[in-house]
Amino acid sequence: MHRTAMHPTAMDHGGRLRRLQASLLSHKLDCLLIAHLPNVHYLCGFTGSAAALVVSERGSILFTDGRYRTQAKEEVKGASGNTVNVVIARKSPLVAAAEWLARQRRSSTPASLTPTALGIEPESITAGMRDRLASVLKGKARLRSAPPLVEQARMVKDAAEIQRIRRAVELGASLFQVACKKIRPGVSEVEVAAAMEYEARCAGAEGMSFPTILASGTRSAIVHGRASGARIPRRGFVVCDFGVILADYCSDRTRTVHVGQPSGDARRLYEAVLEAQQAAIAAVGPGVTAAEVDGAARRVLRKRKLARYFTHSTGHGLGLEIHEAPRLAAGQTQMLEPGMVITIEPGAYIPGKWGVRIEDVVLVTSSGCEVLTPADKELVII
Repeated sequence: MHRTAMHPTAMDHGGRLRRLQASLLSHKLDCLLIAHLPNVHYLCGFTGSAAALVVSERGSILFTDGRYRTQAKEEVKGASGNTVNVVIARKSPLVAAAEWLARQRRSSTPASLTPTALGIEPESITAGMRDRLASVLKGKARLRSAPPLVEQARMVKDAAEIQRIRRAVELGASLFQVACKKIRPGVSEVEVAAAMEYEARCAGAEGMSFPTILASGTRSAIVHGRASGARIPRRGFVVCDFGVILADYCSDRTRTVHVGQPSGDARRLYEAVLEAQQAAIAAVGPGVTAAEVDGAARRVLRKRKLARYFTHSTGHGLGLEIHEAPRLAAGQTQMLEPGMVITIEPGAYIPGKWGVRIEDVVLVTSSGCEVLTPADKELVII
């Protein structure tokens, strides 16, 4: 496998920050304290493991620690259109950010220009940290649980993000060829996964999107059956679910193969899942709700009397994280928009017997959708 050439288009971090800053007033926030690292990455380009980003209408400050002094300068100050100041702290970046905010409130700056309503990401901060922030601020700023403003922005990908996802999908999809060559009776699941992951690294991947799922025989009925020491049987399904991170963006793909000649029941199970997946893809388009796409897949499996064996959602968004909004499931009212990138991955899992899942990455377009994953989905028999 050849190394993937990657010259990614620069991200519009400045534009993202300006749009977020412009939205604060309508949510009655003076500033927003961002702790979720992928959100920090999305807004300013920083990829370190310790960070807090304060965003206000007047500007943005990134707090990190001494390990990232050089990295922050390279990633943040070099990011396209960025106007983010960097503070190297000697303590938790979140606490350092809160202390800075408290000092601003005590300073001689006019009160009208100092933050009073501080939005936090409730799902990214522990109860203990929230208490600590409140203690540091001592009433100088009111903590408020903010809506998922950054996650909402991240749902719709721009052209640069779509380009990176395409390349990640291309590299990730090529690993299925490696799996097909390695899958043989008696070979352990981890051997197959290791071969795939080695080739991914050699081809330029920064890592895997998630621990590779390689579930064979009766283990194929385990929805998230990570590769184990189990040996591939002489006959049965093998579910292969894998993805790579390339230029910061994730890919995701699932294919199910069969070792030995499949029985009629096995073929029918595979065909039912494939039909459900195709129905869900056909339903994707702007203005369609996430629940409607999920329902399209479930109707097919219900007709085939397999609905009770489909135990997870039909798909999810992906980008900087392998699981992002929107979630394609019953009751989800989020409407799809052009630029959203989602997975379509129905499955059927019969405990103690077998399971099948088929997954593609799909881009929502102005007229419908585009399947980014190679479309070959005929049952592969090994």
